[in-house]
Amino acid sequence: MPKKKLRAVIVGCGNIANAYADQLAKYPNIEIVGFSDLAPERAEAFAAKHGGKAYPGLKEVLEDKSIDLVVNLTIHHAHVEVITQCLQAGKHVHTEKPLALTYAEAKKLVALAAKKKLRLSSAPSTFLGEAAQTCAALLRAGKIGKVRLSYAEMNHGRIETWHPNPAPFFQVGPVWDVAVYPLTIWAAFCGPMRKVRATGKVLLPKRKTKEGKPFSVTTPDCVIATIEFASGMLGRLTANFYVPTTKQTGIEFHGDGGSIHMNNNFLFDTAVEMTVPGEGYKPVPLLREGYKGVEFARGVADLADAILEKRAHRCNAGMAAHVVEVIEAIHKSAATEKPVGVRSSFVQPAKMAWA
Repeated sequence: MPKKKLRAVIVGCGNIANAYADQLAKYPNIEIVGFSDLAPERAEAFAAKHGGKAYPGLKEVLEDKSIDLVVNLTIHHAHVEVITQCLQAGKHVHTEKPLALTYAEAKKLVALAAKKKLRLSSAPSTFLGEAAQTCAALLRAGKIGKVRLSYAEMNHGRIETWHPNPAPFFQVGPVWDVAVYPLTIWAAFCGPMRKVRATGKVLLPKRKTKEGKPFSVTTPDCVIATIEFASGMLGRLTANFYVPTTKQTGIEFHGDGGSIHMNNNFLFDTAVEMTVPGEGYKPVPLLREGYKGVEFARGVADLADAILEKRAHRCNAGMAAHVVEVIEAIHKSAATEKPVGVRSSFVQPAKMAWA
């Protein structure tokens, strides 16, 4: 008989871990049995708050044969090492984005998971949200005809004013941290990307943490890219850690027969609008009433269901690796001022059952 639940441990008890723990607690297919962190006292605090065991370290997690799944919420730079160790130990993995910081590493992780016959899933899972799935349904139904152009905006503001540990995010830049959301939406709904042209610049090099400690930014905090898709669609992406408020938001799809606008790339309940020639934008009801805000853990829940149901999971590592290659191409193009090709492909995820 198949298991009714997967036993999971959250590794990395940082800023986002509370949301994952709270959200996963409501799913019947997952049991969060413990936490691990480089700072053991953080794991202990999470265990006290959410229940379960505080593991002294990753080694102890991987030695626990009762653990099926590791939810990797460590910082960007640790992803490859943690995922590799988990797969080598025979654990399924869902990781926060990005899957890796180079395509070569991402491709190795995909190959390792396949070799070990394990599931590797990667955030972001926001394309599984009600608003995004509503957009996808409109596109599938041909409501705006052939889509030839899309705009995506990630104006993420000055994160140092609110984030408790902004340094790692400025080290990797806004494309790795937040442009990954619309890039994943594009990949899931529009297919592979094939050529990138980009420019990047440090707009505000001198910053201060919310405690007033000064630090310097050297990775471009603003990147603008144009992306050609295998389908022929052209995308324009803007990502920055500078603009706090803007009237340019979310993602737009423009086709021969009209346009669709989703107001926010994160929020599951954000507004979706559509227009056809000669008419103004009109609201589109979401396919269902769902989560209010962002359900970061939806990809983990889908992974657990997929394992138990023996079907493909939607936040597949092949798609995540493709997005890593695209991001790498964006940074290379911005540095060289030349177009950069993208070669990888992937299986586009199935729509949600309710969509």
